[in-house]
Amino acid sequence: MFSGPSEIDAGEMGYAMSRLEIESDLCDTGKDFCGVGSSSGSHRSSENLADLDHEISQVTKLKSTPHQRLSREVPGRHQLPVSTVRMLAGRESNFSGRGRFSAADCCHMLSRYLPVKGPWLVDQMNSRAYVSQFSTDGSLFIAGFQGSHIRIYNVEKGWKVQKDILAKSLRWTVTDTSLSPDQRNLVYASMSPIVHIVDVGSGATESHANVTEIHDGLDFSSDEDGGYSFGIFSVKFSTDGRELVAGSSDDSIYVYDLEANRVSLRTIAHTSDVNTVCFADESGNLILSGGDDNLCKVWDRRCFIGRDKPAGVLVGHLEGVTFIDSRGDGRYFISNGKDQTIKLWDIRKMSSTPPAKHEVLRNYEWDYRWMDYPPESRDLKHPFDQSVSTYKGHSVLRTLIRCYFSPVHSTGQKYIYTGSNDSSVYIYDLVSGDKVAVLKHHSSPVRDCNWHPHYPTLISSSWDGDLVKWEFPGSGEAPIMSKKRVRRRHFYY
Repeated sequence: MFSGPSEIDAGEMGYAMSRLEIESDLCDTGKDFCGVGSSSGSHRSSENLADLDHEISQVTKLKSTPHQRLSREVPGRHQLPVSTVRMLAGRESNFSGRGRFSAADCCHMLSRYLPVKGPWLVDQMNSRAYVSQFSTDGSLFIAGFQGSHIRIYNVEKGWKVQKDILAKSLRWTVTDTSLSPDQRNLVYASMSPIVHIVDVGSGATESHANVTEIHDGLDFSSDEDGGYSFGIFSVKFSTDGRELVAGSSDDSIYVYDLEANRVSLRTIAHTSDVNTVCFADESGNLILSGGDDNLCKVWDRRCFIGRDKPAGVLVGHLEGVTFIDSRGDGRYFISNGKDQTIKLWDIRKMSSTPPAKHEVLRNYEWDYRWMDYPPESRDLKHPFDQSVSTYKGHSVLRTLIRCYFSPVHSTGQKYIYTGSNDSSVYIYDLVSGDKVAVLKHHSSPVRDCNWHPHYPTLISSSWDGDLVKWEFPGSGEAPIMSKKRVRRRHFYY
């Protein structure tokens, strides 16, 4: 955490004000970067981010720095964030010459108001929550539960349940869902090679598979499988809505052509389960994958050199990769790992093949599903680590916990956030690695959480069945659309 003036007390922050309002800007100018994670008596680890990639630091800064005429320098101190009053006065005086706020001006203001107040209960189920996602425009919210239920909430109509889906032929749980770009169709996956698709736009609220509505099955298996049944861990729509990309328990990546209604590509991607896949950018040409072989891989569909050969490999995690989120620029992405870290990657640093001895041998037996991470492994670092930076403090145990970049439109992607096995949500600063906030409410692991694309609202979902909302309400009152408020602890720094 950045150090601020000694006379400033946390109580002066006001209602849900983050520390960014009174302390230095997250994007340091010419100073050493802080460490990451947490350590005894501090919210940072001793690890130094001074060598954090200069480009990602500068790009993040440009996206959230106000116009230079609104900025102010104080000799001997970090550059201070510009107050909201000064920003509004500058807009009225047309300091920028544009007569309005730029995108960076908006991000500078909104990124200081973190969704740390609450939580307010949105819904409560009697089964574990595995998936929680906003639609691209933030008007809908999707939650998937182990008890075969998937609910779609209309955010703009007081979180009313717009679609209550009872999944078909569910094996174990809903492992993933994805909403099409036009928000007309939803696909859901489980530990089965069949991915089902639902018409979200139909008038019926209740959608019971093949009872009230048809849930068409998209078969990812083939005759070559020899009757072997595998599961789908991750599924995503392409940006044009014409294809699905999926990662599976048979070590493969699949691309499904929705117009042709068939699998158009299958490649043996990893030497173990493929836990996560996504498109790197809007083109749909680059696919990112992460698996239990501890590797992140980049696949370029335009130039497959050979069957099952990726365009590049990125080494750094000591244990399996649980989730990948792309920054959307075709360069940077983050991954959550069972080694209890988030790593930031630059695709341009990838190698064509992993080092000959990239696997770090361990002298202990460990299974993340029911064992705690060995204390002696927490400070280990991969000898061939290609990541740009590492973030520590949260816990990746029991399930495939997810991490994300904060929204580009409201924060300039200056934060990353993640669920955690310790029932919390962690928010880190991308550049400094500071632990900005920890949201505590749940009594079981938080597998997924999602930040609204335009507003300071974050939804967390947990194995305790709770779906709760964290906000920064400007009025200081609970939003009308919320149900009862759940009084639990939360911390922000």
